[in-house]
Amino acid sequence: PTDVWISAATQGLIKYVHEEMGAYRLYTVMPALVLYVTQLTNWYVRLNRDRLKGMEDDDADAETGLQVLYNVLLDVTITMAPFTPFITEYFYQHLRKMQPSYVEAANGGGSSNPVLPGKSDSVHYLTLPTYDSSRLNQDALDAMKILQSVVELGRNVREKREINLKTPVGNVAVILHNPSANAIKALTGPLKNYILSELNAWDLTVVPNEKVHEWVKMSLVPDFKVLGKKFGKKMKVAKDIITKMSHAEALASIEKGSLEVEGVTINTKTEIVSKLAFSRDGDNWESASSADGGCVVAVDCTQDEAILSSGMARELITYIQKLRKSAKLEMQDVIEAFFDEDATGVAEKAVAMNVSLFRTKFKGSVPLPKRFAPKWSVVLGSDVVEIGGSKVEVSICRPAIAVKDGLDADACAFLGTVDPLSTETGVKMQCSIDSVGHSMKEGEDFWLNTVSKLEATKTLSWL
Repeated sequence: PTDVWISAATQGLIKYVHEEMGAYRLYTVMPALVLYVTQLTNWYVRLNRDRLKGMEDDDADAETGLQVLYNVLLDVTITMAPFTPFITEYFYQHLRKMQPSYVEAANGGGSSNPVLPGKSDSVHYLTLPTYDSSRLNQDALDAMKILQSVVELGRNVREKREINLKTPVGNVAVILHNPSANAIKALTGPLKNYILSELNAWDLTVVPNEKVHEWVKMSLVPDFKVLGKKFGKKMKVAKDIITKMSHAEALASIEKGSLEVEGVTINTKTEIVSKLAFSRDGDNWESASSADGGCVVAVDCTQDEAILSSGMARELITYIQKLRKSAKLEMQDVIEAFFDEDATGVAEKAVAMNVSLFRTKFKGSVPLPKRFAPKWSVVLGSDVVEIGGSKVEVSICRPAIAVKDGLDADACAFLGTVDPLSTETGVKMQCSIDSVGHSMKEGEDFWLNTVSKLEATKTLSWL
């Protein structure tokens, strides 16, 4: 869904630039370009960061996302070239290498006709791209605008209640004034997971029109500049009547399009401002409204044990990722994570209640208490951090073979030298130390990682 949106936004930008340059309104183009770059970096790239990195186990979808990103980058680079000539030239010189026509640039071909992206030696040889009207999609633009409003309002709610973004919330309710069917379909369908991810929420409720009155109250405010001339001295009386209307009365007048006050007909579409205000009872709810009053986001701020443990689990994930970064590891590098803590056991409890979260984030691996780490594990990085008010030592180690308890010391010494990443599941190994033979089988005498051992031996009930 975001691919369709960014493609539509790109085509809309190209169309706008052609129109404005054709009318010699060059001063209006730069603000539009800046806004587009903000949308591309702060929304498209951020919402799809895991997907673009190939971390969602769908290589085809990752490739699609990268292709869309490349296409819009090339289009916007060429479009921006007349306004930001130097930085766009830098971008183009890197982007052109992916074009099939790039090979034609050799031996002076880059300065010859026909000019083509990739072949041409400079972005300034190229004409502005023409927009594709078939890829303009107003529904996608409108749905994404609502998503951005929901996310920003949701973050405002978190700030009001001082809830860290790492701590999840149970439910986010979205109340919209007269939304289109396409917007509802997008928010409850393809865009839902983006909202849940950005707000770190477990559930999203888009309140249907027939239940809006249970969540908010619609209030009407007169446009004094317009209605002041109509009502004159009666303006104060008219204001009191308009502002004191019930939710049902206000909604009916908006749907009708007109309102009769003191014998004067008011156009509720042009002479009245309507706003939604959260009205649901309960201290667990906190809300925020958009400036135009057309969108209200309410967050259930209840902090139970499951939510708090999930927040601590995310803190642990962040610390592990920081250790990976400090160790200069690549995304594909495999590690094992261990933690050591005092008797409170907050870290182990957080891991135990969120095993699936860790498996998803670390491709099947789960942080384990340090007491289970093989003694030959090589520590790549460690740090003492605070989780849930307790000091916890977090370490990341190279993958190491885990052995059966009570296995012969010589066999353990041999297995400690084996690289688990190049060892197959179920393999049998034999060695001779001091003329004593040893035979060991993966899955019975040793395992390729500590998680597999603890799962097989059922040492930890929560794993």
